[in-house]
Amino acid sequence: MIVAHTVSALCDALHTHRSAGKSIGLVPTMGALHEGHASLVRRCVEENDVCVVSVFVNPTQFNDKNDLASYPRDLQADLRLLESLGAHVVFAPSVEEVYPEPDTRTFSYPPVDTVMEGLRRPGHFNGVCQVVSKLFMFVEPQRAYFGEKDYQQIAVVRAMTTDLSLPVEIIPCPIVREADGLALSSRNALLTPEERTTATAIIRTLRDSLEWKKAMSVEAVQRHVIETIDATEGLRTEYYEIVDGDTLQPVSDWNESNSIVGCITVYCGSRPVRLIDNIRYK
Repeated sequence: MIVAHTVSALCDALHTHRSAGKSIGLVPTMGALHEGHASLVRRCVEENDVCVVSVFVNPTQFNDKNDLASYPRDLQADLRLLESLGAHVVFAPSVEEVYPEPDTRTFSYPPVDTVMEGLRRPGHFNGVCQVVSKLFMFVEPQRAYFGEKDYQQIAVVRAMTTDLSLPVEIIPCPIVREADGLALSSRNALLTPEERTTATAIIRTLRDSLEWKKAMSVEAVQRHVIETIDATEGLRTEYYEIVDGDTLQPVSDWNESNSIVGCITVYCGSRPVRLIDNIRYK
C-alpha cells in the first residue's frame, strides 16, 4: 500500500495504473475510520482494479472551529486498517497541499443543498463540493463511494458531479450500524459510554416510526419522533424532516412520493456531540 502526502506523489502512484487502463475507485474520508468506512473500502476493492482512500479533515466544510478542532484524528490506526482491507493507495495530504491558495469557488444546488444541513450549517456543502471536486480532479476515479448516513451529502455530490460534467459514478452504500443499532460515525468516539448508550434511542425511535406511519399522518409521525427523542434525557433534536428521497423537499402525505426518507440530527450529551441518521419509509 502506497501512502501519498502530496498531489504529485499521488499522481505518480496512479500513473502506471491509469496508463494500463485499470479502473480506479475512490473512498473519500476524514479519517477516524470505523467499520462503516471499512465497508466502503471493501466494496471499492471488489469493484475496481485500484482502490484509493483519501484521509483528510477538510476545514472548509466546518462552520464551527471547535467542531473542527475536536474532530477525531488517528492516521496511524487508519493506515493499519486500510492496509488490512487491501487498499492500494492512501492520499493523506496537509491542508496546505489541498488548498495552496484559498478556494473561492462557490457551489449552489438548490433545493438539495438549501434544506436540513444546508440551512443549519451555512457553507458546509460548499466546502464539501470544494474538497470532493479537488479529490476527483486529483484521483480521476471512475467510481466514488459514499455512506448513506450522510444522505443529503450524496445528493449534493451527485448534483455537483452532473454540474461539472465529471465522469464519476457516485455509489451510495448502506448505513453500517452497531449491534444495538447506533449508526457508525467517527463522532461516536467523542461520546462517553453513558452517552453512547443514550444515543441508541435515536434509531429505536426511527424504527418505531415505521410502525407509527401505518396509522399516523406525516405531520404526526414527525412530531412524535421529535417529542420522543427530546423526552430522552441527554438528547435534543435539532431537526427531523420527512422528505422526498430525490429532491429532499418535505412531503405532506405518504403517497406524495415513491421515495420517502426521514432525516434527523440530534445533539447528545453535555458537550454536546452532533449525530445524524436517517431511515427510509419507502
